[in-house]
Amino acid sequence: MKLGCCYYPEHWPEDIWADDARRMAEMGLSLVRIGEFAWSRIEPQPGKFEWDWLDRAIETLADAGLKIILGTPTATPPKWLVDQMPDMVAIDEQGRARGFGSRRHYCFSHMGYRAESRRITAAMAERYGAHPAVTMWQTDNEYGCHDTVLSYSKAAAERFREWLAARYCDVDALNAAWGNVFWSMEYRTFAEVDPPHLTVTEANPAHWLDYRRFASDEVASFNLEQTEILRAATPNRDITHNFMGFFTEFDHYDISQDLDVATWDSYPLGFLEQFWFSEGEKRDFLRQGHPDIAAFHHDLYRGCTGGRWGVMEQQPGPVNWARFNPAPLPGMVVLWTLEAMAHGAEFTSYFRWRQAPFAQEQMHAGLLRPDSEEAPAADEVREAARVIAEIGPQETTQAPVALVFSYEAAWVCGIQPQGKSFRYLELVYEHYSALRRAGLDVDIVSPAADLTDYQMVVIPTLPIVPDGFEEKLAVLECPVLIGPRSGSKTGSFCIPGNLAPGTLQELFALKVTRTESIRDGVSEPGQGFNITRWREDIASDLEPEFADADGCGVVYKQGGRRYVSIWPDRALLDQLVARMASEAGVALTALPEGLRTRRSASHIFAFNYSSTPVVWPETGEEIAPAGYAIARRA
Repeated sequence: MKLGCCYYPEHWPEDIWADDARRMAEMGLSLVRIGEFAWSRIEPQPGKFEWDWLDRAIETLADAGLKIILGTPTATPPKWLVDQMPDMVAIDEQGRARGFGSRRHYCFSHMGYRAESRRITAAMAERYGAHPAVTMWQTDNEYGCHDTVLSYSKAAAERFREWLAARYCDVDALNAAWGNVFWSMEYRTFAEVDPPHLTVTEANPAHWLDYRRFASDEVASFNLEQTEILRAATPNRDITHNFMGFFTEFDHYDISQDLDVATWDSYPLGFLEQFWFSEGEKRDFLRQGHPDIAAFHHDLYRGCTGGRWGVMEQQPGPVNWARFNPAPLPGMVVLWTLEAMAHGAEFTSYFRWRQAPFAQEQMHAGLLRPDSEEAPAADEVREAARVIAEIGPQETTQAPVALVFSYEAAWVCGIQPQGKSFRYLELVYEHYSALRRAGLDVDIVSPAADLTDYQMVVIPTLPIVPDGFEEKLAVLECPVLIGPRSGSKTGSFCIPGNLAPGTLQELFALKVTRTESIRDGVSEPGQGFNITRWREDIASDLEPEFADADGCGVVYKQGGRRYVSIWPDRALLDQLVARMASEAGVALTALPEGLRTRRSASHIFAFNYSSTPVVWPETGEEIAPAGYAIARRA
């Protein structure tokens, strides 16, 4: 695995570039990402390119032996371009323009901006596509950051109508699919359909789902325009995009079809603070991040591009954008780096080389302080580089468990949660954590993935079951776990005529007759577990495998397949994982709190996210807080 950093030569005096490059190489870095926010310096006036500074920056870095990941600068269109096309900006759900003055101020559907995106991408590809130091391209930066996937602009409305016409062909088919007879919502032509916002009360959920599908397709087609240009001009260079954490606003599997390498931006402390984790977890893992945050995304994005992935931005210190921004425990930067290696990363790049003393991210730490002295993470990078060189290249192998992840499922649960605390990402993450607590490696895969060689398959929820998916499950000989709400909607967001779980009733002799959500703070007793958030009433002649305190079934097993009709708590998940593993002949390891493991083809890695020492059952050795251990596999 290679190491790198994110560098902004346009932020610094040119007379320090060479020393920066020398210090990067001395630290063990070999990759540098540049250019993704530099449009105003590349083209300060319309059509007037100033390449000289970027030419010199690339040569300076190359002279130090560094390879370059070059970003297309389309995440930050310059002011002159916004002034030329003021309608290119996105419009938010309240009808307000997302204006100039930060970043990501464009609408994916604006054809004028798309032309400009293609033009600047082509200019950069022509200039640098053959440069021997440029090893990879990054398209744009963090698609969708700051809630910019969904736009309600005039351009988006027009493109949405075209998308609907292509999907349904006839407006009567749209009316029937959406159930628009309800509340007299029927349309006479596609031209009458607007985006689903600014309605008196909630818009039709089918309308919302199609708008999310459309918006995701817009991101994919925008990205494809850039990748086609880059491949034509630089056929031997990899292309990536840097995805984000806990982000489901577009279908990453679709975008990844046009990438060589999926990368993501890893900020474990920021994500712990910003998402659903309990106050106890935020306290206990304050300076480490929850033990499964980084690994979850490593496994998710590894599954997007057939195994090729990396970390484009790794947190090296306090960030600037969370509610609270603590510093990592000493050792965590090494741990995060080696954990990425254990999960198969091709590289880890730290954000950023030097902390900026100005603008929005001036409180975001780097490998250097603003005065160019080393920040605490610098020595940890050297330590990570030493260990990487010592143990050699790592290869991943297929995990025993497949966890099925669906972006469409996330949209369905977000559009109609039915309970305030029913969060798709959290439900999936809890299943993933249960598997990891048991010492299991996990592949996160799309519903389209081949599942035949896995020893266990876990599907936390899949409200819309893709065509043929039930047949794919029917031929599996391994244990399969399917969670609540699965099969509860048709592709047009309606309740199936045979009720939930819809087509999955071919696998289970059961029917969901009623669903209810349970308010936060309320729980109902089960047999060794508690029922919270969600439960379904089941009609079935099957004997329940697990039931509530009154004997009403909540888990049903038919053959090797289980249906879970509640939001499973940690106790129930642990029992289900244990039973499935026993049936599959998969060995489990009871790991101490905060300890996680990952196996490569040649080594097994252990990482202690706890704030106290723990003993690794594999070897009996004690691992310090924020520490790691590595053993060669037998």
